[in-house]
Amino acid sequence: MNEKDKTTRSATIFDVARLAGVSHQTVSRVLNDMPNVRASTRDRVQQAITQLRYAPSPAARALVTKRSRLVGLVVTAGVDYGPSSIALHVNEAARRARYSVLTISMLAPDVTEVRQAIESLVRQSVEGIVLVAADRAVVGASYEIESAVPVVTVDATRSAAGESVAIDQHEGARLATEHLISLGHTAIAHLAGPATSPDSLERVRGWQSALTAAGLPATGLAHGDWSPGSGYAYGLDLAVDASCTAVFASNDSMALGLVHALGDRGLSVPDDMSVVGFDDLPEAAHYRPPLTTVRQDFEALGTLLVRRLLAAIEADGSAAVDHVTPELVVRQSTASPRHGRA
Repeated sequence: MNEKDKTTRSATIFDVARLAGVSHQTVSRVLNDMPNVRASTRDRVQQAITQLRYAPSPAARALVTKRSRLVGLVVTAGVDYGPSSIALHVNEAARRARYSVLTISMLAPDVTEVRQAIESLVRQSVEGIVLVAADRAVVGASYEIESAVPVVTVDATRSAAGESVAIDQHEGARLATEHLISLGHTAIAHLAGPATSPDSLERVRGWQSALTAAGLPATGLAHGDWSPGSGYAYGLDLAVDASCTAVFASNDSMALGLVHALGDRGLSVPDDMSVVGFDDLPEAAHYRPPLTTVRQDFEALGTLLVRRLLAAIEADGSAAVDHVTPELVVRQSTASPRHGRA
């Protein structure tokens, strides 16, 4: 390649091979960090890549390796903190694994639209797909969708019907409820998320199981829509007496609205009502009072999702772990109930 050629077109994998004195297949093995390449050969290829300023295009890489190094991400859960955090960390984990991510974000799609999104990604040569869905009908139906590539779903129920990974929502809710029980509360209400949400349903189940194990009634269940507004509306009508001394809210945003409403009623958290949230939003430590909550490790979940997906792509079965365990974070929104109110 003469100097004029260098200035008029980008270097190709074949230019690198010629300069390094190897085959283009060897260059491909170096680019993909594959074994069985001698150190001296690898050095020559790397020097040629640097000299030619070669940057492999996805199309060229796919042509030579028969691999696109693309994965798809379908997010049907809106822009709430959890789904957004999962999407961010899936992208980060994929990048560390030297994959690029093609993302399709959708608001409240039906199963047909999700199927079309998956088919669209397959046509763009993705090697596998991560599905993040907020609706249990979509999650359940996703296992019935025929796909030419592996699909790993975020599913709090961890269904045996297909590849799925999740944060253990049941365990997180159990930790939150047991914390309130340990403080002496015996009347613990639950402000759940939407009844269509797998995460919400698993948190309800965890709340119920903790109360049942303690011999306490699981009463006072209500549903919000994840928003602070729904927490505020709930808090305006909440009975604050012996029938309820603590509330486990299914996310921090609803907990914020609840605390706001109680304050507007002249009530104090935690003196008049203990409140526990779920998520550990960055702002949770700065609520007034700082919020006791359950921390979800979305970075760990993103890493696990990509690891599980790549294991499915390679069909090696090495990623057996299917969940991330959440952590209780105790702050100042919970305390023992006032004497005579428990």
